[in-house]
Amino acid sequence: MNRSAQIILLNGVGSSGKSSIAKELQKIAGKPFLHIQMDDFCAMLPESLQDHPDGFSFQEISENGKPLVVIKTGPVGERALRGMRHAIAAMAAQGNNLIVDDVMLENEREEYEALLSGFETFFVSVFAPLEVLEARERQRGDRMIGLARWQYDRVHRGKRYDLEVDSGGLGPQECATLIKQKLQL
Repeated sequence: MNRSAQIILLNGVGSSGKSSIAKELQKIAGKPFLHIQMDDFCAMLPESLQDHPDGFSFQEISENGKPLVVIKTGPVGERALRGMRHAIAAMAAQGNNLIVDDVMLENEREEYEALLSGFETFFVSVFAPLEVLEARERQRGDRMIGLARWQYDRVHRGKRYDLEVDSGGLGPQECATLIKQKLQL
């Protein structure tokens, strides 16, 4: 196992800017980092499981007159996400530096900590005000409206971070620069 690999785990609500920050960080880091996105692993499931109880199911509801999209992860979806976390550890074991963008809603952090204990791992919170996230969600056109609202109170609850960046007030390049400076990349 190559313990010299560095892993930067970006955690935040969908549309918070994790992927944009990761791309900027790849440009300015002093060494190469691979970018791993949770969305890519979710997209590996067959289309028939994209809104299915065994994969990922989405329930659109209303809360105080606002749309909310509740995500439920079934057994196949859970295996895919556990596989992603193990794949990240395997990539790091080969000496790859990684920037991971994830949406940790449950106790994924504990599994990451166990799997990545032999590597230099940094947990970074990417956050923005809810109104900014919802505006991005509408602008993107590829997100279910209400997803950010459902994730908002869940994604950072009870989690500790090495660094927090406000992507509502700072652009991706500024967030990446803060991460680079703080983590001495």
